[in-house]
Amino acid sequence: MNRINLITSATASGASKDLLDQIQGAFGTVPAMFQAVANSPVALQSMWGSFGALAAGRLPAKLKEQLAVAIADRNECEYCLAAHTALGRKAGASVQELSEAQTGRSGDPQTAAALQFALTLVERRAQLDDADFAALRRAGFDEEEIVEIIAHVALNLFTNYVNVALRVPVDFPAVKLRKSA
Repeated sequence: MNRINLITSATASGASKDLLDQIQGAFGTVPAMFQAVANSPVALQSMWGSFGALAAGRLPAKLKEQLAVAIADRNECEYCLAAHTALGRKAGASVQELSEAQTGRSGDPQTAAALQFALTLVERRAQLDDADFAALRRAGFDEEEIVEIIAHVALNLFTNYVNVALRVPVDFPAVKLRKSA
């Protein structure tokens, strides 16, 4: 059972209603996560704005979804794992690639480096070593992309925390958590 009311376009007002209408237009529906966050218009604006800004970034959509899947699995966020697995498939990732991403692995060395960096960032709470950055640079990422990866981690932590803490009901096809050691 979720711990907060879900706000719909029909029950929302003001800024939350406007944002939920934008989300409806983008997805054709309003996922439950956004309905939960709509209880705070500023939080919804922050989340939706971050999704929009990062969508225009340099990282490929497939990699963004693999990062989200890895972080969701690590944080045991069933909602985000389900949502980003579905979005990852739409972005061109195979079932196998998304399954590997759950454990921070990839057959592609550049993707593997990004996943490892993101999970290290999460696990160490941003207390990274120079070697962590060197590995990412050796894989071909520049400063802009490194900062963008960090931004994706931050956004995914926000969404993971919202969904886990509030027990938002999963409205995407369920995916089994793998939480690697």
